[in-house]
Amino acid sequence: MKMTLRVILLLFLIGGIVAYLMYNKPHENIGKASVDLKITAEALFADFEADEMGANEKYLDKLIQVSGKVQDSSTDNNGITKIILESGGMFGVVCQLDELTNHERTEFDIGSSVSLKGKCTGINMDVLLVRCVEVIK
Repeated sequence: MKMTLRVILLLFLIGGIVAYLMYNKPHENIGKASVDLKITAEALFADFEADEMGANEKYLDKLIQVSGKVQDSSTDNNGITKIILESGGMFGVVCQLDELTNHERTEFDIGSSVSLKGKCTGINMDVLLVRCVEVIK
């Protein structure tokens, strides 16, 4: 009985330590990280539109640098800026700026060319990239 209690307490202690370390894990610095792929917004959207499963394998959870023309730019009530890049169709590529990073700018002119990098989370009508930062050439 004592041995079983000790094993259970040890497992709870190990689980608590792992949970604490995972919760306090530092965020990846997207601005300094190297990209896995460079692609245009039109090509990225076309890949997802043609073969979503194949595109998920290729792009999901990868750090992608995407370039294109700004179709729309807005900031919501929480201060999160979203930039939609043109894809040549009805939908586009939505890039959500990283709220952990200080950005040089958060306002983007419609029609201007921009290059952003972020983590691809897949497609839900629009292709979504999160934690984006602007790539300044």
